[in-house]
Amino acid sequence: MRFEPSMKQAVIRRTARRFSEEKLAPIAAEMDVTGRFPLEVAAEMAALQYFGLVIPQSFGGAGLDMISYAIVVEEISRACAAMGLCVSVHNSVSAYPVYEFGTREQHEKFLAPLAKGEKIGTFCLTEPNAGSDASCLETMAVRDGDGYILNGNKIFVTNGGVSGLNLIFAFLNGSGKSKEYCVFIVESERRGLDKGQVEELMGMRGNPVCPIILNDCRIPAENRLGEEGQGMKIALSTLSGGRIGIGAQALGIAQACLDVSLRYATERHQFNKPLTEFDAIKGFLADMATRIEAARLLIFRACWLRDRGMDHVRESAMAKLFASETAVESARYGLQIHGGYGYSKAYPIERYYRDAKVCEIYEGTSEIQRMVIARTLGKRS
Repeated sequence: MRFEPSMKQAVIRRTARRFSEEKLAPIAAEMDVTGRFPLEVAAEMAALQYFGLVIPQSFGGAGLDMISYAIVVEEISRACAAMGLCVSVHNSVSAYPVYEFGTREQHEKFLAPLAKGEKIGTFCLTEPNAGSDASCLETMAVRDGDGYILNGNKIFVTNGGVSGLNLIFAFLNGSGKSKEYCVFIVESERRGLDKGQVEELMGMRGNPVCPIILNDCRIPAENRLGEEGQGMKIALSTLSGGRIGIGAQALGIAQACLDVSLRYATERHQFNKPLTEFDAIKGFLADMATRIEAARLLIFRACWLRDRGMDHVRESAMAKLFASETAVESARYGLQIHGGYGYSKAYPIERYYRDAKVCEIYEGTSEIQRMVIARTLGKRS
């Protein structure tokens, strides 16, 4: 077993770090205050193939392995969590399922624009009455000639405000006694799809999260992803990869917390000595560093399994659970190290504290991750 990155992975990290420090870090605070999504920077990210990280080069993607993908998401999130969220969701739960389950025609029509960053994607599963329990979906698809008519409301849609393509999950009306679920690729400009006002959220404020409303939205059959009844299979399969992305995003936030806390504790003096000489502060920093390294190894383990086509449901859930809770804990420790200054917007730890919390919520809450992990125990030799 090897623990050092390959030469290619090391170059990918250096490139992503340099870009993030030069292009994202300087605007992260302004994005948080204004909620502005930087389309001009997104265009530069597209040129670096950050919107098609694991998609084959034949479709305009970078064709990278999952560890490289996690490295890029971590480095972007370390500088700007909102853009890390955009890249993670776009790659793992929008572009990838189109690649995995799409037809050749769908690859040409939808996957290529996603991989090239020409269109930003979403994953529309959550509804007012369907969160952790996806089987409660109320968005309905009705067969209509050679297509379908969709009606329903999706909420908390990441990337929604700037999306060009949306993966809509719905149940198929009239399919029989038990619900059958479908996934549809719906263009944002399609008649019958409307976007609500961007949400005023606690954190990740630079990502335009909004509701998507479907009102008699007619979808041609060729826009259905997979077969009828495969919707839940596609959702569950997609979320395993999505959890790796959110884990990497949380890792980037946690690393940022450690970076600024160590710098502050080195420069800040109390009782005629730097904070780094106090045992309590040393303990905070040591705990942060240890948890961050453990989270990184869990994420890389899940990536390694996924790259080899092996079962990684448990490992993805573990990585997401541990990394997201590490981000929250690191932000809490970091704010405590900063003291009163940490409660001020003059220091970035306050933003990290707000950004970190949602990592324990979206793409499966910590409670759901524990359920997933517990169900797998004892099922492998």
